[in-house]
Amino acid sequence: MSAASFTPPRRLPWLLLISALDFLADRLTKSWVVAHIPIGGAIPVIPRVLRITHWLNEGAAFSLFADSASPHAVRWGLIAFTLLAALAVLIAMIRLGSRFTLTTVALALILGGALGNVHDRIAYGSVVDFIEVHIFTYHWPDFNVADSSIVTGACLLLLDSLLPDRHAEPAS
Repeated sequence: MSAASFTPPRRLPWLLLISALDFLADRLTKSWVVAHIPIGGAIPVIPRVLRITHWLNEGAAFSLFADSASPHAVRWGLIAFTLLAALAVLIAMIRLGSRFTLTTVALALILGGALGNVHDRIAYGSVVDFIEVHIFTYHWPDFNVADSSIVTGACLLLLDSLLPDRHAEPAS
């Protein structure tokens, strides 16, 4: 078999597994919070730093649009945007899915997170947020596993864009 006819094994199934495990972790943690903590309640994990809470976010990131005059339109707009973004990420994963890179792992995390939050919006009309962080006097808005995956994926994409391209030809 010549080197020209060699095709590397597809890594797409493993990348999709990352997305599925991410989605599952998000669903399990949100289900646990809903079953064990009343809305507005909290369990301290590290006093004055980290609590597990139970909040419903009807808006976008940082509760943007949550107080909209037309919450139904915001909900369906966010669902449509998220599904289109998830489709774009999936297409990119299919095209790049022959190997593990920072980019493909980042896309897998983003896909799993996007599907986790869009599931909540479709099924319940809002997203369960439950991780509350305080750093000195700063309070970070509550978030969830899906949000963490999306942000981690975005950071990995940024990091990958800053790293030198190992496949580029050296300048002569």
